[in-house]
Amino acid sequence: MTDTAKLRIGTRGSPLALAQAHEVRDKLAAAHPELASEGAIAITVITTTGDKILDRALSEIGGKGLFTKEIDDALMGGDIDLAVHSMKDVPTVLPDGMILPTILPREDVRDAFISLKYKSFAEMPAGSVIGSASLRRQAMILNKYPDLKVITFRGNVQTRLRKLGEEQVDATLLAMAGLNRLGQPEIATAPIAEDDMLPAVAQGAIGITIREDDKQAKDWISALHCEKSAIRVAGERAALFALDGSCRTPIAALAEYHEDGSMRLRVSIVRPDGSERLDTERHIAQPDMATASAAGKDAGEELKQRGGPDFISA
Repeated sequence: MTDTAKLRIGTRGSPLALAQAHEVRDKLAAAHPELASEGAIAITVITTTGDKILDRALSEIGGKGLFTKEIDDALMGGDIDLAVHSMKDVPTVLPDGMILPTILPREDVRDAFISLKYKSFAEMPAGSVIGSASLRRQAMILNKYPDLKVITFRGNVQTRLRKLGEEQVDATLLAMAGLNRLGQPEIATAPIAEDDMLPAVAQGAIGITIREDDKQAKDWISALHCEKSAIRVAGERAALFALDGSCRTPIAALAEYHEDGSMRLRVSIVRPDGSERLDTERHIAQPDMATASAAGKDAGEELKQRGGPDFISA
């Protein structure tokens, strides 16, 4: 630790990851006077395996933990005090000695359709090419629009937009949450309704991990926690865990509150070629961490049974 930094935040180095880390830093500084002075919070950029390998699909290079392992190692090794993650990148099982006590208020969960030629999938003629790094997005597009072609499209937001401008593809998809956090929502040609494309598990949520025994860090980040967002994420991640989900598994889930305080949890799995999709949902009258997690586990186990062991590899 430097002479002045009281708290060290670890993050990936992409513009979006840095925007998220800066959001956490600014909220911590606003909540705690002792962290408000210049240099009290340091941000450490850590390159992950997922950042290093950009020429292959995520499903080909290891699945779980591609964007977290090196950051986890730095946290558990004492090089940083907390880590800021996009929750959709965080494996459902954390390393021993690490906890995830804080989820920030969740952003827009929707995917964004982005094209310089078309306003929606429905406008795209047969054979049009869509680039996406997400197996979920690829599978869902093929399920609904089998005449379109999808290719693997890696890189951060800026890289994908450059490739789109070079006409390597006719359209691409990003998360609305990321565009909002970058202050560039206008990049989206149109948000995609959740009913048309169910989001990734925990999409739009930021999580903070710390060492289990670090009481000071836990006290500081508790001011940033949003319990309702955490309950939604818990239900979705429980379904993912029950399905043994990874980057090789096209899984989508979304938990949403109703006005009366109850919750609807939707979970879907899709064959990678889009040929079949299975859906289920649960309604939770009084959602909390336990009931949401139980509902997610039940929904995931149902889909796993219905799909059978060959579903995601077919």
